[in-house]
Amino acid sequence: MSLPPPIRHPGPRAEARAVSLPCHAEPVALSLEADLPLDRAIVDAAAKAGFEAAYLRLSAAELVRLAYVIPAPAPGDGRAAWYSATHVLQPGRLIEAGLHLGWKGGAPFLHCHGLWAGEDGVCRMGHLLAPDSVLAETVVAEGWGLSGARFEVRPDAETGFDLFTPVPHGRPTTDHNALLCKLAPNEDPHALLSETARAMPGARIEGIGSLIATRFEGAAQDSYATEVLLHDGQVSDGAVRLEASSVGFDGVPLSGTLRPGGNRICITAELLLLAP
Repeated sequence: MSLPPPIRHPGPRAEARAVSLPCHAEPVALSLEADLPLDRAIVDAAAKAGFEAAYLRLSAAELVRLAYVIPAPAPGDGRAAWYSATHVLQPGRLIEAGLHLGWKGGAPFLHCHGLWAGEDGVCRMGHLLAPDSVLAETVVAEGWGLSGARFEVRPDAETGFDLFTPVPHGRPTTDHNALLCKLAPNEDPHALLSETARAMPGARIEGIGSLIATRFEGAAQDSYATEVLLHDGQVSDGAVRLEASSVGFDGVPLSGTLRPGGNRICITAELLLLAP
């Protein structure tokens, strides 16, 4: 199947369609304290472990309050898509989430996509508002602390958004075992990742992003703007396999294998590639 039609963004097309920086990724298990906003709990735990940057996975967590947004149509200012009004679950149960810890305006900042449910048990998905979400219990987040590079929020002229972009950070290191990557809009993620991971055969792929009308093997989202969480990603002999969940304007998640050659990035993809 051919790629979906591209969408129009307000700014000039960036020359670089994939930006990646080598870094060192160290496995971590961070204990997140209860009764704190989620961003504070993560930042404190990461700092205690000696990291200002990380990609983390969180699952099976009970929250006193869980606030999130989902994709929404373009706001009319030239940008291609926007966010819904805030949804709140009180209490909420986080099923699975992936999050990048980076930097914005001189302070730590989180970007998180995930799956969760309220008291009705209905599975929902979206972009978690970490400052407005509070853990009900102490939980462990597992993932990778990063050194040598981190994501920082920078203006992105092409999309009109401020987006996470990999930048050098901390002491330079030659002990590289990972790549921190940002992928540009309207590109085929499978093709870009195959090229980006050329020097890292067998790489594991972790991260979050957005796609135009996410296409799975055997299913698709109708919304032209969707948000995505990768559950599992792998590069093998140049072929890329991506298992993911996606949510569109209706807030109903779909999960499966992303169809190679059938997807385009909507706004961005923020990924960590890990050497085997």
